[in-house]
Amino acid sequence: MAERLIQSIERAAGVLELFLTSDQELSVKEISEKMGLSKSTVHGIIKTLEVRGYLQQNRDDSKYKLGMKLFELGNRVSQQFDLGKIARPIIKELVEELEETVHLVVFEREEVIYIEKLDGPRQLRIYSQIGKRAPIHCTGVGKAILAYQSEKEINRLLSNSEMEPFTEYTITDKEELKRHLHQIREKGYSIDDEEIELGLKCVAAPIFDHHGKVLGAISCAAPKVRMNNERLGEVIKGIKQAALRISASMGYEAKPTHM
Repeated sequence: MAERLIQSIERAAGVLELFLTSDQELSVKEISEKMGLSKSTVHGIIKTLEVRGYLQQNRDDSKYKLGMKLFELGNRVSQQFDLGKIARPIIKELVEELEETVHLVVFEREEVIYIEKLDGPRQLRIYSQIGKRAPIHCTGVGKAILAYQSEKEINRLLSNSEMEPFTEYTITDKEELKRHLHQIREKGYSIDDEEIELGLKCVAAPIFDHHGKVLGAISCAAPKVRMNNERLGEVIKGIKQAALRISASMGYEAKPTHM
């Protein structure tokens, strides 16, 4: 049996949601027309919302705009979306599934910074550690984040990058890297194939917030001998699904991508 919705609350929510797609300020008449309600009904809803701080009236033109109470609530919601806290149980499940090391990074000052690392049961010696920074052009997580920046931002970041060759497999040509980033966007994941450390292979996928902006990335790292072609498909699937789960928990509405 469907739950009964309270009409007055439904209407109040509808009024607030008008400001998501309309101008910053709306008059009683404009709200009335958009909601399909009488002015008297709308006036009562608006006055209640104004008293509670959810709407504020501009005394110059009598129009209404969103109030500070919503800002306060929004800040409280954003505090709940702690990326590390949200991602940790999903990462733990992924490590148990793949039995390999998984990293979580964020983008800061033109580099990635590791904020979470959970080791798998299999031995793996790599330089990564929580708090350590790494370049964006030759790490799986860095490329996963870079691929989803705007073209203008990609050009800016690459112009400021020396694109240091860490191994013989590091991509150091900017145009080649741009082509590589295009492939990453099409597939939804990136691979670091011995680009920062010989013998090491990583699969990474981006994490998005509720605006669709890339927040960070997760990766699975393993010796190349363990990340063979047969195992690669399993790792790619696991990483992409985990990244989407984390993104969904951050409010992101996923779009279909190639698996």
